[in-house]
Amino acid sequence: MVEHDALSATREAYDAAAPTYAELFRDTLRDSPLDRAILGAFAEVVRASGDGQVADLGCGPGHITAHLDELGMAAFGVDASPAMIKLARQAYPDLRFDVGSMAALNIADGVLGGVLSRWSIIHTPPQELPVILAEFHRVLAPGGHLLVGFSASDDPSHPTQVFDHTVAPAYRWWPDHLAAMLRKSGLAEVARMIREPQPTDRRQFQEIQLLARKAQGDS
Repeated sequence: MVEHDALSATREAYDAAAPTYAELFRDTLRDSPLDRAILGAFAEVVRASGDGQVADLGCGPGHITAHLDELGMAAFGVDASPAMIKLARQAYPDLRFDVGSMAALNIADGVLGGVLSRWSIIHTPPQELPVILAEFHRVLAPGGHLLVGFSASDDPSHPTQVFDHTVAPAYRWWPDHLAAMLRKSGLAEVARMIREPQPTDRRQFQEIQLLARKAQGDS
């Protein structure tokens, strides 16, 4: 199947790159006040909506999961790469990290106060993304929040665009198109942060972070 092949290839690529990736990204939050701010806002809205556990899906080496824990969240990480999960467990032995697929999460229905997906959907073939968004909706409690980050397409007539990611093939999304897909999955957009590319950025793409919410009373 397409998603199986894509997932397997992505998992193998990240397994191979895990030590280098962990070294490169370990301190990224230290130098990114905007990322710290939006993660802080995410923690606040989760807490205001009833708290609950937060799943960092596509957690990689676990540094963002650890930051959520520092913010007072009951956070745990999930990643398809066993090598990434091994590094996360070594770096943060007091936190929970599981190997898993976003397309079939081993998480009960409606138990999470928050789902974080920072650039973890970018390797998903477009035709398979609705399955993952449905899983996000399924595991969130009514009133729970999703924060999803991705790189923006630059042409609304082509809402998904392939780009040459360092580790594995990846996709950019037109923000309004992805927001519409979230709505179709039962997740209404609450807020949007757009980071314009900086002259020093290797890729001159907008970075988008969408905050969406599952309706109260929605099962």
